[in-house]
Amino acid sequence: MTQAILPQQACKPDYWDEAVNYLMKRDRILRKIIPDHDGVWLASNKTPFVTLARAIVGQQVSVNTAEATWKKFTALCGSRPAPAKVLEYDVEQLRAAGLAKRKSEYILDLAMHFNEKKVHPAKWSKMSDEEIVDELCSIRGIGRWTAEMFLIFNLHRPDVLPLDDPRLLKAISIHYFSGEPVSRYEAREVAQTWQPWRTVATWYLWRSQESVAE
Repeated sequence: MTQAILPQQACKPDYWDEAVNYLMKRDRILRKIIPDHDGVWLASNKTPFVTLARAIVGQQVSVNTAEATWKKFTALCGSRPAPAKVLEYDVEQLRAAGLAKRKSEYILDLAMHFNEKKVHPAKWSKMSDEEIVDELCSIRGIGRWTAEMFLIFNLHRPDVLPLDDPRLLKAISIHYFSGEPVSRYEAREVAQTWQPWRTVATWYLWRSQESVAE
């Protein structure tokens, strides 16, 4: 899945300006990148269920393919699909709407977890990042990368470092290693400078490559 990074003009995280000032002082690369994206920041108004359903739809496909599939899915289940609505359909009906069989199964399992309160969104604000990752990874089709994208794009957690994200590794390679491939260890070492605002640094490094549609 390619997670969206669009300019946003509302709902700026309350820590954003502090994080930007910190990163500008601490990292010479981000000091050059951040001013190129003035007036935009991380924001999302999607429900937890919709965020995760979109993540599943977008796994391992291009942005355009994910968008086309999501439009077909929401034509069936509504523009902001709710778990109970999704559970009105079975795998074959979701497949007919454009989802692959495995992703249809995953989305139905996701809807079941929310509908039966096997996940606890009301408690997430008091849970650590790792506790939330563990809870989300109990859902079929959601692994650590998807859970970390959720922490970033839905919960706006400030210090997430998604080391399984190829775009982040590519950006670190380009900006910090002259294009040479980088390991997770090397990426983690670079990111030490960004703490406690690794989410914000990651977001700007994504934007330094190219904007993609959410």
